[in-house]
Amino acid sequence: MIVLHARAVGGKWYGIAYAADGLVATAVSPSRAKTLADLRRAVPEGVRHRVDDGDRSDFAERTTALLVELESGQEEHKDFSLADCVREPLAGVLKVAAAIPLGYVTSYGNIAKASGSDARDVGRVMATNPLYPIVPCHRVVGGDLSLVGYFGSKAPEALRAKLDRLSREARGFEAEQDVVVEGRALRVYPVEWAIARANKHGRADDRQKSLFD
Repeated sequence: MIVLHARAVGGKWYGIAYAADGLVATAVSPSRAKTLADLRRAVPEGVRHRVDDGDRSDFAERTTALLVELESGQEEHKDFSLADCVREPLAGVLKVAAAIPLGYVTSYGNIAKASGSDARDVGRVMATNPLYPIVPCHRVVGGDLSLVGYFGSKAPEALRAKLDRLSREARGFEAEQDVVVEGRALRVYPVEWAIARANKHGRADDRQKSLFD
């Protein structure tokens, strides 16, 4: 049984879907209804679920506190486990993508390599991101560091939002590095590289409109 929990903190609703102290999904939105709807979309087909009706488990409390920290830009205490019903390739993609550090970006292909999956699987997961804000999907870019899209959209306003968010995360790093996730290396690049590419080319790829039209 998957439990859905939603709680208002500081004007936002934070939601988690969990089973046996393992996460299925997380969500942040302006309303309880949307938060629960986002969680329900991530429940695996055929798996029963219920809304917790206000009871607060220790796991729900800890995870909600973590989401609040992440949403405010604090990533020092990011730690989570997935429920058994979260299967591969989804589980591997989520674990690897969650490890992208603040100040860096990586590519769909790099996540696929580190998680043993396919770049198309990574694209599908990032387009819906059932584990926001634990998984920073805005830090996933194309192989040439183009912005590509944001939450499944390639519209100019979506790309501007992605670029704005990345710009706020610039930390002045100058070199790429490898992050080890469950024994596999994930190559990451300074966020400044993706910002510089967007500013130079003004597009996510050759088929898209300028970011600044």
